[in-house]
Amino acid sequence: MYTFGFEKPEVWNKSRHLTKKIYVISKNFPDSKKSGITPQLRRAAISVCSNIAEEASRWSKKDQAHFYNIA
Repeated sequence: MYTFGFEKPEVWNKSRHLTKKIYVISKNFPDSKKSGITPQLRRAAISVCSNIAEEASRWSKKDQAHFYNIA
């Protein structure tokens, strides 16, 4: 099976597992929090994975470091 370059670093795998945990935990939040903090937490977790994947498509070390810094 082919793996993308961003799937190799351990930090990407850890961020993916963290995202899954956040989804599982936030599913049990009270209804009052489901329209406010729940989507914000989920988007933030997905953003980490996305920025690490985006870094893998960059050619220069400066761009790569920039996306790691964002993540």
